[in-house]
Amino acid sequence: MIQEANRTIACLCPKCKKLLTTERSLFALAASPGGVECSCGGEAVHIELDSRRVTVGIDCAFCGKTHEGSFDARIFRKEKFIVFSCGERGLDCCYIGEDGPVRNAAHRLEETMERVSGADGGEIFQNDIIMHEVLSEVRDIAKRGGVSCACGGTQYKMKVGYNAVKLQCSSCGASMRIPAATADDLDAVCCKTKLLIRGKGEEER
Repeated sequence: MIQEANRTIACLCPKCKKLLTTERSLFALAASPGGVECSCGGEAVHIELDSRRVTVGIDCAFCGKTHEGSFDARIFRKEKFIVFSCGERGLDCCYIGEDGPVRNAAHRLEETMERVSGADGGEIFQNDIIMHEVLSEVRDIAKRGGVSCACGGTQYKMKVGYNAVKLQCSSCGASMRIPAATADDLDAVCCKTKLLIRGKGEEER
């Protein structure tokens, strides 16, 4: 019981984007709902715990939406490290668990926020991390000679947009669009060994 007396929570404030790390007693959470509040007034996480279920609501600093989930309370009490992710952007947004593992990983949230934001706080891509990973995969495929066009051409131009990469055949002008905004988009391109530009006006996911 000593090991499960408290849960440490790490998250980002949805308003000021500051890293928040705090401990909450399981007994206190069971007695009354609680969460994590920032000095700026933003509430990042809200937790309700009873003997059977735990409900977690996370105001996401990455997409601005609230992610909610409910699961077995025994998992919440006993797991050393639980990761909550932003389904829209494919990024970790909250860690809950034992103090050591959570605090050791908390810096990742700050690093992710720094990467997805420009120097002035404006986003360069819809999802900076996913975009760079997709670009890396596309370049690896190209190095292996895996990019070609249905017309027989092997030369292409690449244009990077806000949430997608566009490949255009230098011979016929046909193009394909590769989405690069979510974890599913990254999984889709990671599964490929070749990229075929099929024809003008066509897109491939």
